Amino acid sequence: MNIALYLRNTAAEPAAQVGNSTDATGETPVCAPEHPQHLDAPQLNRLIALLNERGVQTCIVHDRLPDCPLDFLLSIGGDGTLLSSVHLLAGRDIPVLGVNFGHLGFLTTAGRDNIDSLVSDLMAGRYTLEPRTLLNVTADHADDRHSTFALNEVYLHRFVDAPLLRTDLYVGDDFVATYAGDGLIVATPTGSTAYSLSCGGPILTPDSGCLVITPIGVHNLTLRPIIVPDSAILRLVTHAQQQQFYLGMDSRRQAMPYGTVVTLARQNFTVRLVRLGHQSFFSAIHQKLGWGGAYRSEN
Repeated sequence: MNIALYLRNTAAEPAAQVGNSTDATGETPVCAPEHPQHLDAPQLNRLIALLNERGVQTCIVHDRLPDCPLDFLLSIGGDGTLLSSVHLLAGRDIPVLGVNFGHLGFLTTAGRDNIDSLVSDLMAGRYTLEPRTLLNVTADHADDRHSTFALNEVYLHRFVDAPLLRTDLYVGDDFVATYAGDGLIVATPTGSTAYSLSCGGPILTPDSGCLVITPIGVHNLTLRPIIVPDSAILRLVTHAQQQQFYLGMDSRRQAMPYGTVVTLARQNFTVRLVRLGHQSFFSAIHQKLGWGGAYRSEN
């Protein structure tokens, strides 16, 4: 079995090499993700050692995957790290398992404190694979075209000192509305528990086959979040009241000129997330979001 461990934004301080673990170039691994204070190097080294003891070939990657076949990609960090790791796949069908070395880690399935059970479940096949919808993102302006994909969400947002961002939304050939406010989010079921949720959007189960469109600070209170099938093609067209706006895709964003047309469609491949043992989507929202906690009066 071959497993790659992904760490984001590494520093230059190498850690002691453990077992037969190398990085994708064959060099000594670097063990320092984007927030060094969140890294538990002993636990990371323990994870590598436990995998090596089971005969697993491991490598540490930062910005690209090795060409050899991989059985799993372990994302070491929080949700932001997992979102970054998905872009390394570039369509390769490699299951992604998030190991939370960060804070909340809603998308992750294990933490630094249960490394032993993680390895046991993985080696024993006690896991399920959940296919997650991706959004294909195309931004067109004049003669320029940019394409990428997102796992969580795509959003448009005005600059801090800019006037309201006015965006026309089309679903297929149908005009839906003009949204005037801070911006607009289009979230997958995976992303429905992230930015969209904080703006009042609903939670979608991973297999719902839908997208949720959630306004950000909209100035028309009748424009509420709406749900559309993920087979729909969405077009977001910005008006010319402002020079630029932000186009965000998961944890990345870039400035785009007004008049840019953003087209969203379901990507022609999915990413498979690993869920260990007895875990489920609903157990995750109970444990990590405090969802549905019972209230009982002592009186």
